[in-house]
Amino acid sequence: MNGAEPGFGGESGGPFGSKRGLMSREPYVLEMVQEVPRALAEVFPFFAAPENLEAITPPWLRFRILTPSPIPMREGALIDYRISLRGIPLRWRTRIDAYEPPRMFIDRQIRGPYLLWEHTHLFEEVADGRGVRTRMTDRVRYMPLDIPRSVPLLGGLVHRLFVRGELERIFSYRRRKLEELLLRKPGAEQSAAAAGKS
Repeated sequence: MNGAEPGFGGESGGPFGSKRGLMSREPYVLEMVQEVPRALAEVFPFFAAPENLEAITPPWLRFRILTPSPIPMREGALIDYRISLRGIPLRWRTRIDAYEPPRMFIDRQIRGPYLLWEHTHLFEEVADGRGVRTRMTDRVRYMPLDIPRSVPLLGGLVHRLFVRGELERIFSYRRRKLEELLLRKPGAEQSAAAAGKS
């Protein structure tokens, strides 16, 4: 693979780690770092177009953007989605809390299935003997609505058995799709589209 081996980590430093203990009420943290052999100027515009979310979201979520296109990315922008979690259709609205192209942006859920969902996207261009690459870091602070906060031990068990595993599946799918899309040779998208029409 041309990019560095991507993976998940948390504040404990281990795979799929999080510093949140069972008795703590701090948010959970999920982090993914991925590198692709493309310049930052090529990579950031892909993420700056919310319409591309559908291409990197697993089909089992039945994800659809409801906000009409084109969606201008800026601080304070609101974006509405429809998703399906465990077969239940839900509406999701996020707000862009920070937007600093081409280095970072933050989206925060203001209506949806989580008590807290704050997704920080970081982008860094890396140049060394292997050429120019872009390192992408996704850091999500989250707290599910359905975890019983009054019973921390039970809440931690529900999180480990259901919530965390589902999020890891979603981000693993996203990682694979990003590799497929961003490692594709320039012009391959048009060639594939033309082949489909022939």
